[in-house]
Amino acid sequence: MSHTAHIPSHRKPRQRTSKSALRAGVAGGVLSTIAVAGAAGPAQAEPVTQTIEMPTITSGLSTAVAASAQATQQVALDLETQAHEDAAAESAAKKAKKAKAEAVRKAEAEKKAEAAAKARAEAEAKERAERASRTAERTTLSAPSSSSSDNSSSAPASSSAPSSSSNATGSAAAIVAFAKAQVGDAYISGGTGPNAWDCSGLVQAAYRTAGIDLPRVSQSQSTAGTQVSLDNLQPGDILYWGGAGSAYHVAIYVGGGEFVGAQNSSTGTVQRSMDYDRPSGAVRVL
Repeated sequence: MSHTAHIPSHRKPRQRTSKSALRAGVAGGVLSTIAVAGAAGPAQAEPVTQTIEMPTITSGLSTAVAASAQATQQVALDLETQAHEDAAAESAAKKAKKAKAEAVRKAEAEKKAEAAAKARAEAEAKERAERASRTAERTTLSAPSSSSSDNSSSAPASSSAPSSSSNATGSAAAIVAFAKAQVGDAYISGGTGPNAWDCSGLVQAAYRTAGIDLPRVSQSQSTAGTQVSLDNLQPGDILYWGGAGSAYHVAIYVGGGEFVGAQNSSTGTVQRSMDYDRPSGAVRVL
């Protein structure tokens, strides 16, 4: 037996050879495929030097966008126009309403003015009629027969009557006539005529028609002449209420137990009986 006899190995057989062959076959197939594909292409390929334009799909899109923008702008313009028209209509309506209100106001003002003018005309006509009546009454009372009538209706004359009875009668008649002619006039504090009086203003004006100037206020008028009894009054005597020198009201005795005086703002100038408001005393100036 040879000393070089083969001793069997216990290692497993290697499989690298079969794997290497498989890998080589796969690689060769791939390379063959690439070679065939290269052979099927154009023999001489030129590099691309031309820009290929894409289809102009944006042109239609931009047109649509432009149309939409134009439509939107038109809508905005329409809305703005409508807003202006609405504002103009509202302004016109307000102006019309204001003009109508102004026309109504003017019509009412004219109506009131016409009514006021009519009232003034009626008042003036009434005042003219009253003045005419007063003038006629004054003329009648100034006549001698009127003086005699007044004297006969008055209380008996006192011993302090003026010596010249004819002159006293004439002056008294003028004073009484003036006082009666003012009946119906208004009462105004501080009034001195011709259509509104206070008590002392009326007495002063009545005596002025006889040429006699009296003090302006009732306190002074109550001591302007000789004190007389209320039982011995004569037409033209001054009646007073309150104390002599401190009287708060005066009037003129017109005979027949009556007086004429500017009483107050409610009654105005009136002719009343002495029983209506009994005076405190009397003074004779004539």
